Parts: sequence; C-alpha cells; structure tokens
Amino acid sequence: MSRQAGSSKLLRAMNESAALAHLIDPGMLTRADLRRLTALSTPTISEVLRRLTEAGLVGVVAHQPRRRPGPNAEIYAANPDAAYAAAISVRDVGAGDGPSVAAAACDLSGEIKARFEYEADFRDTDPGDVLAEVVSRLGRVDHVQLGISGSYDGRTETIRHTEVPGFGRPKLVPDLIERLGTTVGVDNDVNLAAIAERRHGVARDADGFALLWLGDEGLGLAIDIGGTLLRGARGGAGEIGYMPMSTLDGQDLQDVVGGPAVLALGHEHGISGRTPQEVVSNAEPGAFFTELADRVAVGLAAVIAVLDPSLVVLAGQVGRAGGHVLRDAVGQAMLRAAPLQSAIEVTSIDDDAVLLGALDAGLRTVRESLISSIRDS
Repeated sequence: MSRQAGSSKLLRAMNESAALAHLIDPGMLTRADLRRLTALSTPTISEVLRRLTEAGLVGVVAHQPRRRPGPNAEIYAANPDAAYAAAISVRDVGAGDGPSVAAAACDLSGEIKARFEYEADFRDTDPGDVLAEVVSRLGRVDHVQLGISGSYDGRTETIRHTEVPGFGRPKLVPDLIERLGTTVGVDNDVNLAAIAERRHGVARDADGFALLWLGDEGLGLAIDIGGTLLRGARGGAGEIGYMPMSTLDGQDLQDVVGGPAVLALGHEHGISGRTPQEVVSNAEPGAFFTELADRVAVGLAAVIAVLDPSLVVLAGQVGRAGGHVLRDAVGQAMLRAAPLQSAIEVTSIDDDAVLLGALDAGLRTVRESLISSIRDS
C-alpha cells in the first residue's frame, strides 16, 4: 500500500513539474494547450493546475474567448513572483579605478526589476561585504549568479586566475552562500557573455561557436558546443591569454593581444586614445588593423585548428569597437595564417553581455530549482 502511495505521489509530482515547465516557458497556455503538450488527461490537468495555483506557482492571467457557447477558456502562466534571480558582474577596470560591479535582478518571467552599477575597491574591502551590500539593494533574491574574470573550480569551490583582490581566497564562495542565505553560482565572465550571445546575439542559430573576448584589460575565450559550454576539469577552459607565444621570450597571447598591448600598438601607429577601446574606435582602416588582426589570428588559428567551430564571435570592448573593420581584417589574417575556415562575426549585443548572460544563467537556475522542488517534494 505504501508503495502504491509513493508511486502515486511521484507520478503527481512529475505531472506538476512537467506542467510548470511549460507554464514558465513559453507560458500563457490554456488547459487544452497543456493537455496537448503533456499528453495528460483533462481531469489530471485540472488537478495539476489546482495544486500549482494553490501553491502560488501559477495563476490565471487572461481569458480566451470561445467560439461556442460556454465560459471563456482560462489562460495560465507561472507566477513571476515565485522566484527571483540576481546577476552580479565584477569587472577589474584597472589600477587606479576600483573594480566595478554591475548588478541586476529579474523575476521568474525574466523581467528586470532592478539594475545598477556599484563602484568598489576590493583592495580595501572584503568581497563578502561588497556583495552582501549589492544583494541587499537588489531586494528579494533566491539565487545569485556571479560573473568574474577568472575560472571557478567547483570541486574546491575556489576562484582561480583572477586579479581582482580577495576573490581568490579559499572558502569565499561557501562563505557567501552562508552570508547571503541563497544559492550562489560562479562562472567566468566570458562564458556568461557566450550565454548571452547564444540567446540574444549572432550565435542564436549556430550549432556551436567560439567567442573570443578582446577586452580593455583581459583576453578570454568561451567554447559553446551545441548550446553547452566547455568549462574544463577545473573551470579553466578558455584561458587563452596564457597561451605561450614562444618558449624563448616568455610572452603569452595576453602580452600581444591584451588591452595594454592594443593600446601600445595604437600609440605606435599615432592613434590617440586613453583606453584600448578608444584607440580602436579612433583608428582608420589600414596598417593598425592589419597588424592587430595578424596578432589575433595567431591565437585564433590554434582555436579553430583544435575545435573547428562553425562560427567565431569577436566580443569585448575592443572587439565591439573594431566592428566590421576588425572582423574583415581578422578574416584576411586567418587566410594568411592557416588553411582553416570558420565564419567570423562581431557580437551584436550592445548591452553588458556579461550581466545579461549572468541573468540568463541565474534565471535558468531558479526555474530548474522550482521544477525540481516539486519533483522532489
């Protein structure tokens, strides 16, 4: 008897979680829509909707007029206030200016409820204090997605390869979880930019792509394989800046394509600008872009030779500023460098791609958590 009850409870939870998944995305469904999508009977769908409504997870948001006599069909959607996701992007903007924090929060529907930037100098402040203050300003939060320049080793819960003071200390992430009272996800900023590119940018229809981040400071790579990001054993996949250029002079790719190198190259060509982005924006088509593209092609040739992506997206402040001129120059440089073929495009995201990607990742987490909570209840 207990086994039957257990099986019945599990089946009920599976039905409810399946219905909730459809009501979250795409949402705005009638009972008939849910019956078609889930293949459940009319009485079962009615019971599922009753239980989800009583739990505050879904509700009637509109009515669909019927062509035949009778009451209008109720249209259901997930309750947007059922869960909230927060995104925090920590960006090291260089010595002299404290790392800048961008933050946003959205409800279960994805509507952004709060967004702001926060200046903080982590050289004199504990990261936990800053992030707790940021989260408190965002309001209700059920999950925090943190994006940072560096890699996150989930096995040791440690952020590696980061130059932002304080974020590399052991147990920072477990301490944050305890302090904030929420779940916390951590990912590399370029990985999050790739998530945004997959959902909002030029990579929406790509079977897989590589995103090369050419930033004012850092250099990075994200690898999307069929919608799944390749992170590596310790979260370090894509740290292309460490790729050695020569075993003799000790230079790596960051030394020749990173922000400071782009700035210096621009000044060598007589181009004005205080930042790499400004230099690239002020540059005319010609020798500067040719030399910069040749440098980019060195690293890109290795990526394409190993991964053979159908698409490479140039992103980051320098990538966006270079636009189609840099894209075309890199395409020509690739032809000179190696007999490899991949389409090259510039990101189409004008907003903060890292923050958008963190919101997407955080929203997916809270949605999956809600669905799992029903299945496990």
